[in-house]
Amino acid sequence: MTDDSTDGGDAPSRLGRLLLGLGLALQASEDFRDMEDTVEYAESAGVPMPDLAAPFASGMMLVGGLGVALWRFPRIATGATAAFLAVVTPTMHDFWNAEAGSKSGERLAFFGNVAMLGGVLVFLREAYK
Repeated sequence: MTDDSTDGGDAPSRLGRLLLGLGLALQASEDFRDMEDTVEYAESAGVPMPDLAAPFASGMMLVGGLGVALWRFPRIATGATAAFLAVVTPTMHDFWNAEAGSKSGERLAFFGNVAMLGGVLVFLREAYK
C-alpha cells in the first residue's frame, strides 16, 4: 500500500515504531529543556548558525519522532528522521576527532545514532509498502 494512513504492520513493528519514535521525541524534549547547552554543543562542533540550527534540528527530531511513534505521515516522518540522523551523527559525534576525555562518549552516541538510523530506514521502507 502507498497510502500514508496504513496501520504500519504487525504488533512487533508497531511496538518498535513506538519505542523508536518516543525515544527520539524524548531526546528532543531534553534538548529543548536545556537549549543553551544544546546550542553551545552545536557551536563547539562547528555547526554554522548554531542558534538557529540547534532548535531546528531538535524540532525536526521531535516532530519526526512523534510521527514515527504515531505513524502519522510516515513517509515524511521517517524521511525527515533519517535525514536528521544522517547529517547529525557524523557532524555532532565525530569521535575520531574528539579529545581523549570525550572520545568514548562520542563513540557511544555515534553508534547509538547509527542503530537508530538503521531502525528508521526499516520503517522508511515500511512506509512505502
